[in-house]
Amino acid sequence: MHLRCLHVIAVACCLLLSNTIVRAEPDEVMVPMRDEVELATDIYLPEGDGPWPCILSRTPYNKNGNRGAAEKFAEQGYAFVSQDCRGRFKSKGKYDPFKTDHHDGYDMVEWVAAQEWSNGKVGMLGGSAVGITSNLAATQTPPHLKCAFVIVAPASARRNTVYMGGVYRKEMNDGWLTTMNAAFAIDDTMQHPAGTSYWDWREITDFHNRIDIPICNVGGWFDIFAQGTIDNFVGLQEHGAGLAAGNQKLIMGPYAHGQTGGRLKFPGGERGVFDFKFQLRWFDHWLKGIDNGIDREPPVSYYLMGATEERDTPGNVWKEAEAWPPLAARPQSFFISADRILSSSPPDSAGSEAYAYDPKNPVPTIGGGNLILGGKGPLDQQEIGDREDYLRFETDVLESPVEVVGRVTADLYVESDAPDTDFVAKLVDVYPDGYEALITDGILRMRYRDGLDHEVMMEPGQVVRARVDLWSTAIVFNKGHRIALHVTSSNDPRFDPNPNTGHAQRADSETRVANNTIHFSQLYPSRLLLPIVHPSTDDE
Repeated sequence: MHLRCLHVIAVACCLLLSNTIVRAEPDEVMVPMRDEVELATDIYLPEGDGPWPCILSRTPYNKNGNRGAAEKFAEQGYAFVSQDCRGRFKSKGKYDPFKTDHHDGYDMVEWVAAQEWSNGKVGMLGGSAVGITSNLAATQTPPHLKCAFVIVAPASARRNTVYMGGVYRKEMNDGWLTTMNAAFAIDDTMQHPAGTSYWDWREITDFHNRIDIPICNVGGWFDIFAQGTIDNFVGLQEHGAGLAAGNQKLIMGPYAHGQTGGRLKFPGGERGVFDFKFQLRWFDHWLKGIDNGIDREPPVSYYLMGATEERDTPGNVWKEAEAWPPLAARPQSFFISADRILSSSPPDSAGSEAYAYDPKNPVPTIGGGNLILGGKGPLDQQEIGDREDYLRFETDVLESPVEVVGRVTADLYVESDAPDTDFVAKLVDVYPDGYEALITDGILRMRYRDGLDHEVMMEPGQVVRARVDLWSTAIVFNKGHRIALHVTSSNDPRFDPNPNTGHAQRADSETRVANNTIHFSQLYPSRLLLPIVHPSTDDE
């Protein structure tokens, strides 16, 4: 059900159809790829004479699911081509997630461009896995691919899809691969940690200097691929080839990969994912050459979240910027201090907080960027309870709103008696009634603290730095609230629990308890770094 719901998002909920000017039924053809494997393809054409600009969507979720979007675009004078990915539904070959979508995407773009009903200008559209196939096709620079509209899709397998901070994203990947009848890929993944060359061919970020088309990147603050969406925009905007550089768009809203849970609902947040008119403007400009001004609008549009259920709260508005992150954001440190306080000043005296992490009793996942789990988004972390292995550090009650826009980091100085362990950090908005809304989180496997390609085990008694990437967000913490940093060593099933043994991932069933310590002092300034936008600054 989750995948079917996500596919509705991927085609921008174009199911409310008017009387479309489109031929009654699509033509279904089998299109051969370069290795002669044939892929099932539906062709939707407008009535009348072509040729037309074309929109291509390559999906592992059944090409029939694109019918609503196809008819909507055909009504506007586009040919729409929907294809089952290799090995899925009516297509031939073996399904191995994303392994051949580089070349299959290239072949399909060029096949579409060569048809008599095509004018040779092709765009790609899709969300989630369908967005990934679009991005992968773009890495091969097909000559007739002119633009793409990509919704909730990542940019890196090893950094923000399969792994995060070197840790396997268990809930998302085990769940999705099993649902897609591709569980064999789980075993393959276990043999290839994040730093291995196995993932090179899935790395879109490594091909940013080859991609030469404008892409509209749409993501969500609670989405499973939130940072990947941003990374794709930034990388292409700054380093893309041809028309890619300077012509990217980024839209970030208060979305999850599906419906968010919990009591917090952000008003007016539907823009981007559900806006067919904006998609049409994008394709009209880049495929039809219509001067509708979309290329002169600010490249970044983001939803600034705020407190809900409160009167006159700042935030909960859409904003625009010329770059990401907005130039007005400046990093500010909130230091861990005694009594579990977050302070703007470093602690005067040395201290520490210790706990025992048992992988057989991990901290449960409550909210966040999940795919299969029903609970997504800013759920209440109070549900975790008062566990000894779960530390909460909080500011005093805020006397004025604090606007955070950009990438969040936790800089922790840590110690462990285990050769390897994990550290989890969460940014939390604590409401006056105690509700602990999860805003964003991150994790780091300590063997990768010096980089994914440089494993270093821990030594007992050694204090080392753990820089935990919590990805990006945009939120106003309202006055009367508290900003909190939660620290622990597990978040299951969101992340695969570390057995603390130093062995390869899932190599055996052995586990051990890790005694982990967070240090804070002038020498070891453990802190939360937030990109703050001050009221006196304005980069727009």
